Amino acid sequence: MDKDIEYPPSHTVPAQPDPAMQFTYLAEPARQAPAVVPALQGPGRHGSNRVPAPTDGDNRFKAVQQKLKAFSGALDGATGRLEALRRRMRATADRASTLAGHIADADLDPVFVEMTNAVATALDGAALATGRLHESAQAVSADASDTQRTHARMYEALDQIRSGRKHRTPKPGFFARN
Repeated sequence: MDKDIEYPPSHTVPAQPDPAMQFTYLAEPARQAPAVVPALQGPGRHGSNRVPAPTDGDNRFKAVQQKLKAFSGALDGATGRLEALRRRMRATADRASTLAGHIADADLDPVFVEMTNAVATALDGAALATGRLHESAQAVSADASDTQRTHARMYEALDQIRSGRKHRTPKPGFFARN
């Protein structure tokens, strides 16, 4: 330190380092978020590289039904994985909490007990948030299934009539009077 510069008391360095402060954590520089999120390339760990329900502008009855079915199925699969993740997080939090007790019983430095308890607390919070995400995914999946059934109830008869004709039918709005 330069002797000509006066530092406020909060910025002074103690003569003897605190033994509890054995680790120095350097913050990573802030990263800029990409302007456009790139699409996933190649098959993922839990599925294919295809989006379950692409929005391609194809609004035919059967195409919409297939998209809704694929979307609901993808969410059902995600809910199972989210529930498994929540259980693993909860089990790991329990193990970390037990480990903190073992560290305390071994009369190690209390800073390690605090850090291990902090990990257990963070995992508990993450497990709770994952549980909420799981519930939301279940609700959206149920809504997608309800939407699929409602869409089928409203438009299936019309689709059967239009599909059974040998002649092309006018586009929607053709008979509308302006």
